[in-house]
Amino acid sequence: MKRKSSLRSLRFGTVLGALSISVESVAFAQAPPTPPPETPPPAAAPPAAAPAAAPAPPPPAPAPAAAPPDTAAPAAPFAPPAPAAPPPGPFDGIAQTESPPFAYDFGWINGTSRQKKPVIDTPYFTGEFLVDTNYSQSKANPIDHTIIGSTSIARDNEVSLAFLGLGGDFHIKNTRMRIMTQFGYRAVEIPRNDFSTFHGAFDLQNTLRYVSEWNGGYHWDVLHGLNVDAGIFMSYVGLFSYTAYENWMYVPSYTSDNTPWFFNGIRTQIYPTDWLKIEPWIVNGWQSYAKFNDMPGFGGQVMFRPAEWMSFNSNDYFGFDAQDLAGLYRWHTDNSFNIRYYNNPNGSIITRLAASYTSDFGGEHGDGVAFSGTSPEGHCSVAKPCPARFMSAMTYQRAWFGDEWAVTIGGGYMTNPSRYLILTPTGNAQPLPQPESTGQVAYVPPTSPYDINFGSKINMWDYEAGFQYMPSDYFTLDVEFNHRGSSVPFFNGHGGDTSPDGYVSTPSGPGWRADLQKSDDRIIIAWLVRL
Repeated sequence: MKRKSSLRSLRFGTVLGALSISVESVAFAQAPPTPPPETPPPAAAPPAAAPAAAPAPPPPAPAPAAAPPDTAAPAAPFAPPAPAAPPPGPFDGIAQTESPPFAYDFGWINGTSRQKKPVIDTPYFTGEFLVDTNYSQSKANPIDHTIIGSTSIARDNEVSLAFLGLGGDFHIKNTRMRIMTQFGYRAVEIPRNDFSTFHGAFDLQNTLRYVSEWNGGYHWDVLHGLNVDAGIFMSYVGLFSYTAYENWMYVPSYTSDNTPWFFNGIRTQIYPTDWLKIEPWIVNGWQSYAKFNDMPGFGGQVMFRPAEWMSFNSNDYFGFDAQDLAGLYRWHTDNSFNIRYYNNPNGSIITRLAASYTSDFGGEHGDGVAFSGTSPEGHCSVAKPCPARFMSAMTYQRAWFGDEWAVTIGGGYMTNPSRYLILTPTGNAQPLPQPESTGQVAYVPPTSPYDINFGSKINMWDYEAGFQYMPSDYFTLDVEFNHRGSSVPFFNGHGGDTSPDGYVSTPSGPGWRADLQKSDDRIIIAWLVRL
């Protein structure tokens, strides 16, 4: 910036002095505030050759001037340092290991949630809310609207609330607890084959039927994580999840339907690496609230997931699960392999292809039965036992079309001599006491109970196909066709298995028998919401 002097008679040296003072004034205007400078000394004397003149008075102090637009930007204003982070308190959420296990996205696996983020997630609680509603129509159209041989569907030709779950996971520092309620017909359907609840005077079925999961424990930051929990927890046996929203098909094959959905006991989860889990169990029994005998059941899971495109797990069990037969023991091994062999999220039609394979082997030994037994029904002895074994397999193939559509086909086979793991028929064909089956009036033994004696035989098979519409991570519409077959009459026919008119309040009368058939064909539609 230039300033014109009001004294036109100033010498050239005086003008230079004024210019120097003006530039310094501009610099001071851009710098942080400092004490005012001293008055500059008078300009140097002019050369002798210059004409003599009276010395000019010093120019007035220049006013502060703003920097022109093309000069350097002013310095940033002073900012105080950020306060130090407060020390962690006692309720800062669950502690995490440095390398959490199974950190890949395994949402494509059968029996695993595809959700990437919970709707409710705080440092202390992660919520989970489930609604499972279905409509099922059988070709046989039974008059009592009852479905036999499934843990997913129970009512025919009706819109039914299968499962309503409210709960989630609490985590305060290293303390943990999982809660999930169980309302809907599964609260009656799942416990009905648990005869251990009749051992003793307290009614465990009605006490616990509205709880699907309730356990609590502690987490240690060792290895890649160590958890110990006690209560009711899911079993994972048979690959399919108890939560239908997580499965490729709504109705699972026999390998899942006839193996435990839950255990009641103590579970330890050990993660030696971020791709391996070892999980021992000490439980009351095989999907039982109580114990049949003095010994508990023992088991566990080994899960191996070294890469995002594959998963292998093995579940194994040993226990004593027969009333009044303390010498009879049971063993079971369940093994599943999932592989995603094609993955192209940007594909024009098919974006993913995956498959699941599961096989189970098990048996009972002692008190007249053995895995390799050969004696026919009615001729079982310790010396010549009857067969009691469970052999099954199932496989599913799935294709995704974008993220919203998927098609799955699959099926399975099961052989179960002595029928020790069979989902027995209901109503008048139910061989086990069912207090709820007679309107809680009195227990009346059925007139035509289904045969589950040692040495009885059954072979079963199924195949199914369906598609799922998944417009978001929180909703699934499932539509599928399911065929099931059996070597002996087992499924509900048109006449039903409850009474002559299909109502539990109507006496069966002499000579009336349940209408059981060897096959069942049905269409299933399910609405699944998970928040």
